[in-house]
Formats: sequence, structure tokens, C-alpha cells
Amino acid sequence: HIFILTMGQALTLPSKLIGYTCSFYGGLWHYMYGKGRTTPYLLGADSTFPYFLPKPEDSQAVLLFKQHARIHLFSLAASFYLYYKPHYRKGTYREDLIDNLQNVAIPGTGIPLSTVVLTKLTALMTVLCASPMLSFVASLHLWFKTGFKSSISEEFATRLLAPDDWFHLWRLNCNVVGLHSFLKKVPPGYTMENKWTFLQEGEKRGVPVSRFLKTPAIVVKHRNEEGGMGIFFYKNATEGGDWIIQERIENSKWVSSLLPAKAPLSTFRVITQSRAAIHLDKKPKLEDITALSCVFRAGRSGASTDHVSIFFDIDVKTGEIGKGTTNNHWYRIGLMQMFPGFCPWRSTEEYTSHPDGEISVAGTVLPDIRSMLALVEQSHFSLCPDVPFAGWDVVLSSDPKLPVCLLEVNLSCNFFCGSFDRKVYLDFIDESFSHLQAQRLTENI
Repeated sequence: HIFILTMGQALTLPSKLIGYTCSFYGGLWHYMYGKGRTTPYLLGADSTFPYFLPKPEDSQAVLLFKQHARIHLFSLAASFYLYYKPHYRKGTYREDLIDNLQNVAIPGTGIPLSTVVLTKLTALMTVLCASPMLSFVASLHLWFKTGFKSSISEEFATRLLAPDDWFHLWRLNCNVVGLHSFLKKVPPGYTMENKWTFLQEGEKRGVPVSRFLKTPAIVVKHRNEEGGMGIFFYKNATEGGDWIIQERIENSKWVSSLLPAKAPLSTFRVITQSRAAIHLDKKPKLEDITALSCVFRAGRSGASTDHVSIFFDIDVKTGEIGKGTTNNHWYRIGLMQMFPGFCPWRSTEEYTSHPDGEISVAGTVLPDIRSMLALVEQSHFSLCPDVPFAGWDVVLSSDPKLPVCLLEVNLSCNFFCGSFDRKVYLDFIDESFSHLQAQRLTENI
């Protein structure tokens, strides 16, 4: 039976792979140098994009794939358009790419992605050559892992044209924000990326941000060293210094019950999107803000922060915590990671319990998730409605005076493997790209 399936695939596989690859190259050319660069970004049947036009007989899954593919290729082209353009948190988009990709590698390669984006040419060659090759290897890998049951061509199309892994979704968010901030001349909300500005403005506007001390400076001494050694002076940001001085925040009793001993402060990452960022000429409304996803970052025992954690997806409708995973395999740097057994191609980890103590997590319900989502939606509205996406780090703390607070906000944000309504997300990006492309053409930027 397996032999019949694989023979059936073998007969049509080459033409399908070639077709998808040609669509990839053609679509990228369309948006980088072809008609798509000089014409409006139209949606649906009106689109000038010739490769994935919707058809009446298409299923919802096929329509979603076509929409995602068009968005992905426009986003890739936009990253090259932005390459030397100013960035809201760096001198250029290139600098931001290099900074953020220096500890990230495609699993199994060990090569920091910052090295391939050092020049526009190396980045382009990587996209043109490595993307189809890696997509094919990934599709074969899944085929073997599933006992020859998965479709090689479908997986290849997904990886190449509509990638849904955490990395590509993160880069898509970054490209939306990068294009928006450049064309919109960096609206005021982008200042919230600065941790100190975020805390100051949050306090002024009644947003429950984490508390900070207002003492002018602190001195930290080692208890045994002498002769002027082991002493450090920190000038507070309140006095123009570089340091935000805060007391340590502890997890709430409920959060602690899901964690092992010596776990760090473990936050909830909630992503919101703002339609007000599309229409800056209109007065923003709270209804413009939508919470998309929520992930519990359950810190590992002995870790300093929840950057080392298990990502437990949370259903935003019910608050039920689902299974957990990680993306650690994307952070394996070094040539040894190329050899079999050192770095998995995919995250094979699926947790229902916290691995440091076998503490049951999946199936637990986050108390009053609606209030948490309402808080971040209100915060996006209050602090940065002119920014398309915001990733909020929400704390449930043991402090009875501030049981829920926001640590910071990230505007080029990461879903951390969380689930969300893909249609709502893609429709928002489609509309964003449509308006941004119209502005770019009108202003001839």
C-alpha cells in the first residue's frame, strides 16, 4: 500500500515541485522588479499577481494558502526594498536584521543567519538558492518521519510559499512593521519599543506597567572584595542614566503552581494588532485593536529569565492551556550542528507537563483570560494605536497591589509558536500592504 502511494507521488511529484518553484521565482520577480512593484497591491480577483488568483471552486484551505503565498512573496520583496532604508530602532533595516539574526540559524546548518544578510547580494542568493532546496529537504524529512504518509508536494509548497513556522511569521511581522514605520515616518507609538519610554508613558496614561524605583542611583558591592574592587554604581534612568532600577517581581501563587522550584518570572506573551495603524488619518477606537494569541512561557528551573522556557499555547476564547513546545533548535549555532544527531530539523518536543518536575500544565485554564486580553487591547489603544502589531509581556504577580502588570512591549513581535485565527491575521496584513503600497506609489518613494 505504501509502495502504491509513493509510486503515485513519484509520477506527478516533479511537475508539482517545478510548478511551485516557478511560482516562487515568478512571484518574487513580480514584486521586486515586475508589475507588482509599480502597481497597486490589489486583493482577490482584482490582484495583478498572476500566480495564485482565487477560483470559485477553491476550498477555504486553498484560498488561505493562496492568500498567504501572495503575502509571503510581497513581504520577501519588501525586505529587499527596505534593506538600506531607515529603521525605527536602528540606522537601517540591514542593521536590525544583522542584530536580530546573529543567534538564529536554520536548524541543521549551524550558520548564523546574520552572516547571510551582511550584503543584499548574499541575502538574495540565499533566498533564491537555499529556499527551494531547504523546502525540498524539509518535505522529504516530514515524509520519512510520518512513515511515507505526508504529501511531499504539499509540504514543499507550504515551506516555500506559505511558511507557517514561528521564524517566518516573526519575520513577516517585522517586515510589516518595518515597511509601516518607514513609509509612515515613524509614528509616535514606535517610541514604546524603548523600555524606559514605555514605563514612563504607561505610568502617565494609567497602564499597569511594572513598578520602577525613583532613587537617583544605587551602589552594588561584593560582600568580600576590597581595594575598590567589586563595587558598581548605577545611575537611574529617572536621572538620565542608562539603568531602569526595579525590585524583583515574583510569580503569583497560581503561576508558581505550574512551575518547578527556582523557575524565573514566567510571562504570558499576547499579540495584538491595530487597524488604527492602517488609517492614521482617522481617530483610533478601542474596537480597532484585536488580541490574536496568548502563550505561557513557562521558565525552566535555574534559568534567569523566561527566554529559556516551554511555550504553552493558550486558547484565547476559553483560556485553556494547550500543549507546549520550544524553538530551541533554531538557536543551535556552530558547524557541529550540521552533523546528524546534533540538531533536530523540527521541534519534536510536545509537552503536556513541565519537564522540570513533571508538573501538569496542559488542560489547566487561565483564570479570567478575557480580562488579560482586554488589558492588552486597552494598552495598545492607549500607548501605540498607530503601530500595526504589539507583543505584550504580561505578568501575574504575587504583589496584591499590582497583581497584573506589563513588563514591556515588543513591536517587531514573535508569536512564540502560539495559535491564532490565520484568516483574521492575513486579512489584516493584506489591507496593510494594500494601503502601504498605495502610499509608496503616490509619493514615489
